[in-house]
Amino acid sequence: MNVPALDALTGALSKLPGVGSRSAARMAMKLASEPTRLIAPLLAALEETREHVRFCTRCGAFTDVGYNPCRLCTDPSRDGRLLCVVEDPGDMQTIEETGTFRGRYHALMGKISPMRGDGPNDIRLRELVRRVREEGVVEVVLALNTDLESESTAGFVTALLRERGVKVTRLAYGIPAGSGIRYTDAVTLERALAGRQEV
Repeated sequence: MNVPALDALTGALSKLPGVGSRSAARMAMKLASEPTRLIAPLLAALEETREHVRFCTRCGAFTDVGYNPCRLCTDPSRDGRLLCVVEDPGDMQTIEETGTFRGRYHALMGKISPMRGDGPNDIRLRELVRRVREEGVVEVVLALNTDLESESTAGFVTALLRERGVKVTRLAYGIPAGSGIRYTDAVTLERALAGRQEV
């Protein structure tokens, strides 16, 4: 763009997940074209987030500074014997939006990724083992993604917890609602067939 401040803003925006360089450039130009209406509230929201949002010390969810452990961890109506393990707080939020899971959560804050140099000590596994032991967890539900690194992480977590006598389950895999069989990848279709249920 040849405007250093706009280039810097584009570069910063493009670091956000799912935002490519072209989208970042469009956002930067839109922000620059209406600074009073767009930039001031955005700066205020960013500052508010920086000041008041933290990770829960227990589960890793986003929480307000005044609620640590978070509301999910302290809600007495949730089943503390059931622990859903996710990769990050965003996955937790997605599951919560379904309104169907009533246990507690644990975010690993990543996955085992030898290519990036992330091993078991780089994610929240020690905290997971401690919680399972101290909180009387009976079942751990692995709600990890299905890429190779996540599968490897799931295998590691499963071995780690099974040797401690904990039941480990995984989310079922299947064909997405509204989709067709011909549009489903082979791995998903294979798992859907293996996990078929009687009707």
